[in-house]
Amino acid sequence: MKIHSLAGAVLLAAVTAVLPLPSGASAVAAADTRIDIDVRAGLATIGSTAVGVNHAIWDSQLGTPAVADLLADAGVNMVRYPGGSYADIYHWRDHTAPGGYVAPDTDFDTFMAGARRTGAQPMIIANYGTGTAQEAADWVRYANITKGYGATWWTIGNENYGNGHYGAAWEADDHADKSPREYAANVVAYSAAMKAVDPTIKVGAVLTMPGNWPDGIVGTGDTGTWNQEVLTRAGSAIDFVDVHWYPGGGTPAETLTRTAHIQDAVHLLRGQISQYAGTNADRIRISMTETNVEVGRTTQPGALFLADVYSGLLAQGVFTVQWWNVHNGLGTVTEVAGETDYGDYGLLSSGNCNADDTVCQPPLNTPFAPYHALSLVGDLARAGDRFVGTGSDNALVSAHAVRRANGDLAVLLVNKDPDAAHTVALNYQGFEPAAGAPTVASFGNGDDRVQTGTGGSASVQTLAPYSVSLVTVRSGRTGSGSPKAPGRPSATVTDRTATISWPAGAAGLKYEVYRQNGGVSEQLGETGGTSLTVGNLEPGRRYTVNVLARDGSGRLSQASPPLTFTTGTPADASCTVKFRDSNDWGNGYVGTIDVTNNGTDPVNGWTLAFTWPTGWQNVSSGWSATWDQDGRTVRVTSDAALAAGATANVGFVGNYSGPNVLPTAFTLNGTVCTSA
Repeated sequence: MKIHSLAGAVLLAAVTAVLPLPSGASAVAAADTRIDIDVRAGLATIGSTAVGVNHAIWDSQLGTPAVADLLADAGVNMVRYPGGSYADIYHWRDHTAPGGYVAPDTDFDTFMAGARRTGAQPMIIANYGTGTAQEAADWVRYANITKGYGATWWTIGNENYGNGHYGAAWEADDHADKSPREYAANVVAYSAAMKAVDPTIKVGAVLTMPGNWPDGIVGTGDTGTWNQEVLTRAGSAIDFVDVHWYPGGGTPAETLTRTAHIQDAVHLLRGQISQYAGTNADRIRISMTETNVEVGRTTQPGALFLADVYSGLLAQGVFTVQWWNVHNGLGTVTEVAGETDYGDYGLLSSGNCNADDTVCQPPLNTPFAPYHALSLVGDLARAGDRFVGTGSDNALVSAHAVRRANGDLAVLLVNKDPDAAHTVALNYQGFEPAAGAPTVASFGNGDDRVQTGTGGSASVQTLAPYSVSLVTVRSGRTGSGSPKAPGRPSATVTDRTATISWPAGAAGLKYEVYRQNGGVSEQLGETGGTSLTVGNLEPGRRYTVNVLARDGSGRLSQASPPLTFTTGTPADASCTVKFRDSNDWGNGYVGTIDVTNNGTDPVNGWTLAFTWPTGWQNVSSGWSATWDQDGRTVRVTSDAALAAGATANVGFVGNYSGPNVLPTAFTLNGTVCTSA
């Protein structure tokens, strides 16, 4: 987390105004970008805690009516307390944080009053670093038994992997043992003590986001990474895991590419939960309680990043995303895309100045650009609605779409190009737009408010440079009576087939199975039964599918919950490959590969080939063979003979700048091998 002192004491009630003409939409023009939107590709349903922010006890504006109302206007429905790393020095009973600053009128009851005025649920951080399980249990008792606040969500600590165990130390931790093993043991103790007071609460453990430090690193004396150790030892005691994400990037353009990491990072995290957390691991949910950028924090890059990252994470089923933070204070002042950037992590101005008063922020509580993007996300991500699949053929334009309960579509369009407008053609699958111009709410570079009106058409929108636009398209389909969406499917998978099954619906229905593919799903087949076997799949490949029901009148249901699976490799191939990440340092590792000839004849000269799952992975050097990488494809070539039953070992140094999704399928001289 990031901490700065807060200065300023003047209230300014900021009200976002509505202008008649949206900055992000204009008359129909020739499209240079294609956006596909597919309602058959059902993603996550939005919960009641989706849009969150952080409060901090050093913020004198915490809980004030002006701030609570601004957050309510933006659609915030979860607020976190007492503020990042301060949580590990904070003692709730006497409202102190030894070694830190506590502003007046920031106690727990004041926070809860502000949360209630906002209409938001609290996310409370129990003190792990300098506290005890009993202190946390007493807090639960005060909150839910004494005061009746009904505080459901509690995390144990903040960024506890930053306690020095891996070298860097910013998080307070009085425990002699700083290991993940000790943290996990305390999570179990905290959870037991807290749930003994109120069994209805949900307890979360701190993990690290895949692709971010110290992900992949095994500390001294540990048997696994932080995530592996915590999940293995405390998985049965928790209800969710809590991660933070500051993706970095030296320029706005670089930062804005990092949202491409989201789907793989969440996939890896879910895989870790499934692998290490024991029985019934599917119950464990994911929260993202801190995120922000390093460049352009109060200007348009921060706004574009916020819109993209909230939407991307929520679409993948993260149940809350929370910006760091509401107020933070003046940082390094720069100019970004022609606008003054105050280097402030806050959504709202702190109204303070630098040491010699030569540079001052806008008046207190003036919304910065990310606040306005947050208000668009708050309108997009309404509880009970559902994200659906989208795709873009332009890396500088991203899209996110939500299907409303009434059948309408809300489409969030993000133009990351600082220099050029882009005209997008909107193409729909499984959805018929109504005639007439859609409603468009937009926030452009340099704007001081969201502008709302009608513009463009359901099929074409022009996006101003560096802008975020929310386009609401009414459904042209009238009537009701569509079948109910099928329940969650499951799959039995081999290397090239998947048998997909789902609960039976009403009599007389046919079912269609679709594979998600950006914004244009591929129909894999249909059946009158409740299972379908799909063939011709690729070994070691990840697939996401939905099932839809169609009745005798041709009416199509909404999509089932998504199912993601990865095909395996042949069980009896003529070769076996074992791939290991054996010494990871957070953005690179030493990899080893064992290649075994399972055949009865020698292989005289061989080429092993595999493909990196992402574009941010590569081989920097290799040994015991000739290594070559072309795009994402790696070839390892040897002139040596590999005798029947023999194993060859080769090694390399691998680099990665995002989630390190390891390859699972390999070929030897063109034959798919068994992966060990």
